[in-house]
Amino acid sequence: MDKIPILRMGPFLLVTIQVDLYDRLALDLETDLISTVHKTGACGVLIDISAVSIVDSFMGRVLGNIASMTRVLDAETVVVGIQPAVAITLIELGLSLKGVHTALNVERGMALLQTKLGLDTGMEDDVE
Repeated sequence: MDKIPILRMGPFLLVTIQVDLYDRLALDLETDLISTVHKTGACGVLIDISAVSIVDSFMGRVLGNIASMTRVLDAETVVVGIQPAVAITLIELGLSLKGVHTALNVERGMALLQTKLGLDTGMEDDVE
């Protein structure tokens, strides 16, 4: 049985989806991710979908559900790596992904999570 890995990176969880998600796998990811947020107390979730070429309305709903559920558990969710064709499809399907923060790539997504959560990024320049 396929399983999407969920990695812990400090206060965040990182999920990199590198396969096309069929319905059961998407629902299992949703359950596993929410359970992991609860168990670890993670305050942020970053979902990288840069390898995903097709997103249907079901997958769009799952991403929205994940963001809503993590927010209830006091965590923010950022989806990164949305391909142009996927963005077009989401809009054409009328899925605005309310409550889902997005960023261009993992680096920008991590920075967005750190900013939203008021964490020190450690990336400031020390200029005197």
